[in-house]
Amino acid sequence: MQWVTRKHVHVNRTATVWLVRRFLDPRAEIRFVEPGEVEGVQRRDGALGFDAPGARYPHSDGQGRCSFEQLVDERLAGDAALQALARIVHGADFPAEIGTTPESAGLWAISQGFTAVAGDDHEIVERAAFLYDSLYAHLRRRAGDMASPESPETPEAPKTPENGGGS
Repeated sequence: MQWVTRKHVHVNRTATVWLVRRFLDPRAEIRFVEPGEVEGVQRRDGALGFDAPGARYPHSDGQGRCSFEQLVDERLAGDAALQALARIVHGADFPAEIGTTPESAGLWAISQGFTAVAGDDHEIVERAAFLYDSLYAHLRRRAGDMASPESPETPEAPKTPENGGGS
């Protein structure tokens, strides 16, 4: 499936790409275009647009949800860790709501450096996947959901002398 969003990604768009590739369509083709082009690409090419004017999943819908929240609510509502992550992304994406969760301010701050450490949007979303994987693993552990069959497994920490492993 093809997805399309605005160029110059930050919090919501990196999180949404991660969500799409991790849970909805691992082979998704993501296109980053000018904001005014999203609706046309969506219409012309049958892509699913997000976080842009005229997109199927707009920056903020009628309920005030960012596109990440919209997709979680619509397609993965039963995953408590993703619901918690959606609240974090919401707070980080909407400056007036940064206090929504304690993690939102940190996620916002990290996202402000994305363009300084990566060459383009594709590299940003690839590199940011580790951040979202880690946060999701933490939220699953916090929710007591590490064995959920529809959720990817979290790798075991390497053995070190401090945790009973080799030297």
